Amino acid sequence: MQSTSFEQRLRRFLLAVTAAIFMGSVFELILIGHYEETLQWTPFLVSAIGLVTIAGVWFAPGRTMLLVLRWVMVITMLASLLGMWQHFSGNLAFTREINPSFTLSESIWPAMKGSYPLLAPGILLVAGVLGFAATWKHPVLRG
Repeated sequence: MQSTSFEQRLRRFLLAVTAAIFMGSVFELILIGHYEETLQWTPFLVSAIGLVTIAGVWFAPGRTMLLVLRWVMVITMLASLLGMWQHFSGNLAFTREINPSFTLSESIWPAMKGSYPLLAPGILLVAGVLGFAATWKHPVLRG
């Protein structure tokens, strides 16, 4: 019984950290004004859906809710990769615009260091992995 209790506490911890990442991300995005374009609302939407799903799993950890959480976390990870691509491509376009003589390979490094932080959207990838890990080998999903 001791290991089951530990597993339950670990799952709850992972869900709590995931929820904290979602809330912290939303707060930071509001602070930097990350809502000027339609696509910039994606992390808000993904975080809100993630928080609602985590609450559902927290209070009613049934099979359906756990499977929904897994899918929401996969969508979160894909949205994170989309954000990283958007940041990189925005930086690349700006680099190519101010340095038209640069080749594509010469533009890559400056684009990675550009004004749109390349790894900032990656925090949602971390949240997705942690949320998904909370369901890994969950007793409700066995059998």
